[in-house]
Amino acid sequence: MANVQYYDVILKPVVTEKSMNLMAEKKYTFFVHPEANKTMIKEAVEKMFEGTKVEKVNTMNIPGKKKRRGMVMGRTAATKKAIVKLTEESADIEIFSGL
Repeated sequence: MANVQYYDVILKPVVTEKSMNLMAEKKYTFFVHPEANKTMIKEAVEKMFEGTKVEKVNTMNIPGKKKRRGMVMGRTAATKKAIVKLTEESADIEIFSGL
């Protein structure tokens, strides 16, 4: 496995209607590095966002979709998503507050 640092684990937040509804339950959704595991994701969230305490991490691998351009077949890139649940006394993540 590659040497993945905590600042390389979280790639970007997922901003969809479903992920916005989950924020009411203190669940935040991120695209993460494909080789990151749950403990790495938990450590990265707690280090990058002050005052947060992670209760649980759920991950899912999303395979690339098949695409075709004329006769040429290919695939889009595979991604990995993580849903991070914070504890009740934890502070909210600030990047989602203005949305």
